[in-house]
Amino acid sequence: MNVVMIGAGYVGLVSGACFAEFGARVTCLDVDEQRIATLGNGHIPIYEPGLDDLVRRNREAGRLKFDTSFEDTIPQADIVFIAVGTPTRRGDGHADLKYVYAAAGEVARHLSGYTIIVDKSTVPVGTAREVASIVRQTNPDADFDVASNPEFLREGSAISDFMRPDRVVLGVESQRAEQMLRELYRPLNLIEAPVVVTNLESAEVTKYAANAFLATKISFINEVADLCEKTGADVHAVAKGIGLDGRIGKKFLHPGPGYGGSCFPKDTKAMIRMAEDAGASTAIVRAVVAVNDAQRLRMVDKIRHALGGDLNGKRIAVLGLTFKPETDDMRDAPSLTILPALLELGAEVTTHDPQGMAEARKELPAAVTYNDAIDTAVTGADAIVLMTEWNQYRGLNLSQVKALMRGDVFVDLRNVYERDLMEARGFKYFCVGR
Repeated sequence: MNVVMIGAGYVGLVSGACFAEFGARVTCLDVDEQRIATLGNGHIPIYEPGLDDLVRRNREAGRLKFDTSFEDTIPQADIVFIAVGTPTRRGDGHADLKYVYAAAGEVARHLSGYTIIVDKSTVPVGTAREVASIVRQTNPDADFDVASNPEFLREGSAISDFMRPDRVVLGVESQRAEQMLRELYRPLNLIEAPVVVTNLESAEVTKYAANAFLATKISFINEVADLCEKTGADVHAVAKGIGLDGRIGKKFLHPGPGYGGSCFPKDTKAMIRMAEDAGASTAIVRAVVAVNDAQRLRMVDKIRHALGGDLNGKRIAVLGLTFKPETDDMRDAPSLTILPALLELGAEVTTHDPQGMAEARKELPAAVTYNDAIDTAVTGADAIVLMTEWNQYRGLNLSQVKALMRGDVFVDLRNVYERDLMEARGFKYFCVGR
């Protein structure tokens, strides 16, 4: 089966490589010539564990290639996935679909024979039907179906998520399209992965509803953490107490500085705008966004309080910049809000991150200092702020770290450590919800 993946970014590259691993012949197509040249030279422009080996193996097997030409690739395709970016549109919070619609128009001009055009990008309800309309207007004689197949990949574990998914959602309108997509995903039959077949609109809403619900759990536990701090309760005990209820579940009940990344911030905002357009209520999702915004500012206050209320001239070492570990993604990371606020309050900010510093330099103020070694970052610090729970930070040599510091404050925004241990090592320890 010939598959074209339009968009060689995070979703397109991971999905394309995984489909190639399934045995399909995959071309990742992108208009960014530099990106395609980079991939063609064997370099992966994003950090995702295991992706470099997966791409290399399938390129060597001849199942995965990269191209910039619609004319050369689309006519041979059985299935074309649109996996381009849908960023938040500046000014109104809607998902910006210009790249999706541009791709649809280009695909339409080069179709040859029956082809399924699949929205892989996260798109608002109604997008698949608009894509179909664009294709018909551009190429009235085209033989095609449009489908929706949302992705549910977590950065840092995307390959595992693709190969062993909780479910595959297929929004289709014809039996022919359903059969071909089932055939593409047939290797997952071995692990009995559930396949949910539904209409286009339901598939599109499913993606937004899933991300909004997970974001809701994060904002909820962060509100509970604030309550715990003010009443003497322990948010970890509370999270365990409610998470053992099968109706609730224990995942995403981890307090911290708020959610970030490429999905939750933009998808919650897009869902609000999508509901507004449909005349539906999204009071819960609105509250989730507001709580998340407030949580980041609460973390600034927590750091200021830990240092006695005055940050002027204080050296703060921040460990971790990405929105989560095992990625270099800085999109909407809590650090992008918290670090500039610390600088404005007069602090000197020095940082370390195993993968995110190159991206962070593009986003954070020039006054932030970056260090290749943890020891260098913490030397002379009045306080350490553990921002992202990379494994490198879970087993710090605390005695050595303490000896390198000027002060003794440790603000653990991910609750990696226990208070008794930290105080025994001579730290003044601050965390979230305990």
